Amino acid sequence: MGQNDGKRTDRKIGLIVGRDRNWSDAFINVVNKAENGVTAELAQLSGTIMDEACPYDVIVDRVSHEIPYYRACLHHAALHGSYIINNPFAWSADSKFFGIGLVNRLGFTSPRTIVLPNKHVEKEMGPDSFRNLVYPMDWQGIIDYVGVPAIFKNINSGGRDAVYRVGSVDDLIQRYDESGTMTMLLQQIVESDTHIHCFVFGHKTVLPLRYLVAENRYSAAILPTDDGLGRQLSHQALTLSRAYGYDVNMVEFVVVGDQLYIINATNPAPEMTQELMTLEQFEFCVNEVARIAISRVKRPLSQRSIFTG
Repeated sequence: MGQNDGKRTDRKIGLIVGRDRNWSDAFINVVNKAENGVTAELAQLSGTIMDEACPYDVIVDRVSHEIPYYRACLHHAALHGSYIINNPFAWSADSKFFGIGLVNRLGFTSPRTIVLPNKHVEKEMGPDSFRNLVYPMDWQGIIDYVGVPAIFKNINSGGRDAVYRVGSVDDLIQRYDESGTMTMLLQQIVESDTHIHCFVFGHKTVLPLRYLVAENRYSAAILPTDDGLGRQLSHQALTLSRAYGYDVNMVEFVVVGDQLYIINATNPAPEMTQELMTLEQFEFCVNEVARIAISRVKRPLSQRSIFTG
């Protein structure tokens, strides 16, 4: 991917996507049916040459957090003028631990969270490389701070992989020993039956849905945004999404009484599938992302580097 040709008259949106075929097909169909001079297609990638022309004005990224080559292509495309949804520089620097820190700095509330040293690293390293690490770790102190049961999860933003429940020091050590080269968090579990996921689109639209943990899907009812709880959810979700500059984001909340806890500040590629959502919810999400992508083609914006300007 490389620089856009300023003489082009066709306007294209490229989609980089993984397993969510229904979503990608629906997105491409919505964009192409709009008949406004903008078309969408699956982006085609096969070795990226320096300064190669990029055919896409906007690229919607749904999977580069899983495939490093795609992320490298997106950095290059952004450098040469393509607008990326979501900003690949912000996403590369994002992590669940940073997000929790930002939550607290903004005056919102998060569960107690600690990031742990890697069990293994990808390179062969000698003992001198780890002189900064205190060893052995105070496992009991870690458990005492976070509390049990707790969630042990991957630090990377995007997706919900490598998530485990631990109930003791022995559980934690076993999961830690199995974590390989992943960087892991231990996070307090806030016990509640009310889990709410707020999908944020274009820095202004919020879709709050109650997540039914036992059923692994969303409630059919769309929560209101004009009551006290809805306004709090919208304000916090929008504030976080705007801080990152994400055009699409999902913020996860747990509600206990009147208190909101943010357990994940960002998910730049949230699942939006018909298995999780009603058809109305699914179509709303598809249409919102299509609307944003088309608007970024029609009214190009500069894409800032992470947390500057």
